[in-house]
Amino acid sequence: MMDNTKMHKSLGIDLKAHDTLIRALPELFKECFLNKEQDLKSLSYFYSVVADIHGTRVKELIEHKNKGPVIGSFCIYVPEEIILAIGGQLVGLCAGADFWVPYGEQIVPKNLCPLIKAGIGAKFSKTCPYFQVIDLLIGENTCDGKKKAWEILSDMVEMYIMDMPNKKSNSGLKLWQEEVKSLCNFLEKKFSKPISFDSLLKAVQKVNAKRSALNRLYETRKNSPTPISGIDTLLVTQIGFYDDTERYTKMVETLAKECEEKALSNSKSNDKKRILVTGSPMVVPNWKVHHVIETSGADVVVEENCTGTRYFKDNVSIENSLAKEDLLKNISDRYIRNINCACFSPNTDREEEILKICKDYKVDGIVYASLSFCTTYMIEAEKIRKVAKKNNIPMITVESDYSFSDLGQLRTRIEAFIENL
Repeated sequence: MMDNTKMHKSLGIDLKAHDTLIRALPELFKECFLNKEQDLKSLSYFYSVVADIHGTRVKELIEHKNKGPVIGSFCIYVPEEIILAIGGQLVGLCAGADFWVPYGEQIVPKNLCPLIKAGIGAKFSKTCPYFQVIDLLIGENTCDGKKKAWEILSDMVEMYIMDMPNKKSNSGLKLWQEEVKSLCNFLEKKFSKPISFDSLLKAVQKVNAKRSALNRLYETRKNSPTPISGIDTLLVTQIGFYDDTERYTKMVETLAKECEEKALSNSKSNDKKRILVTGSPMVVPNWKVHHVIETSGADVVVEENCTGTRYFKDNVSIENSLAKEDLLKNISDRYIRNINCACFSPNTDREEEILKICKDYKVDGIVYASLSFCTTYMIEAEKIRKVAKKNNIPMITVESDYSFSDLGQLRTRIEAFIENL
C-alpha cells in the first residue's frame, strides 16, 4: 500500500489523529470480512478499496480537480447526474465511525444521531480526506438535525442546500423540480460550465447503468442460498458512494455475473432464515448489525434503506426527452417518487415497498435498525411494525450507535429473534 502521508499533509489532515483512526480499521475489517468464508473472486476489488479507503481514491479526486469539481454529500437525494454532467465527481463524506463522534459532540448535542455527529466531527477533526478535498458540500433538509448541522458546517466548508418537500404531493413535486433546476443553474454559474442536453443525457445513462448493475446484483440474492452475504453486499453498495461511477459499474457487473453463475451451480440446501434489514442508512464502516445477524445463523438477503434498495431503485427515464429541461424533470421525478425516506409524511409508499420486498426476497423476518436519535426512522418503526404484523411477518426493532458497547445486548436480542422465526 502506498504511503499517503505527503498527500494527507497537503490536504491539511491532522496526521496524528488520522493515524489513530486508520489503525482501528484493519481489526474491524478482519472481524467483519476476512474471518468469514466467502468464495467470490470479484469481491477482492471491493475489499481492496476499503483497505486503501483514504489512499488511491483520494489521489484520483485530487487529480480530477484539474478537470472539474469534487462535490460531497451525505444523502441519496443529491442528483449524481447533474454533478457528472458538469464534469464533477460526487463523493459520500465520512460519517460512519464512532471515532468522529466525540469530535462532533464538542459542537452539537449528544442526543443527536451518530451520523450527523460523526459527519461534523470528521470535518472538525480534519481526519477525513474526502472532506478536505471537496470544492463544495451539497446538503439537503431531510431532517431537523441535518438542517441545523448545515449551519454549523457552513462555517467550515462551502455549502449549497437543497430544500426538501415533506409530502409527495403535486406541490411537493413542483418544489423539488424547482430545487433540482436551481441546483443545475447554481453549479453552471459557480463552475462556469454550461450543462448541455448531451452532457446531461450521458450522465443520466452512466448513473442508470450503475443502478442497473446494483439491481442485477441484488436480484441474485433472491436465490436460496443467496450467493453473496449481506455484509458483503452492504460493503459493495457503500463503496458506490465513493468510487468512480463507470469503474464501479463494471466491477459490480462482474460481481453480479459471478453471483449468477454461483447461484446456478449451487445444489446445496439452505435452511438459514432470510432477513430484511430496514431503517437508517449504514455508512462505512458501520457493519455492526449485519455482522451480528450473519454470525447468529441468518442471512441478510436485502436492505430497504439508503445504503440498500433506495439507492438504486428505478432509473431516470430518458424516453421522449428532447431537451435539458425534460431530463431535469425526469431526474426530479425519479428522486422524489422512488425514494421512500422517512422525512415524508405520510410515507405509505415505504410500507408497500417493504411488503413487496419481503415477498420478492422470501423474507422470514425484518430487523428494523435505527441509529440512536434518528427520530424519523425511530417513529416510523411503529407504522412498519403494524404493517408487518398484519401480514404475519415477524419484526424486531433495534436502536444502536457506532460504538461497540451494546454489542452483547444486540447479539442476545437478535439471536433470540432468529431462533423464534
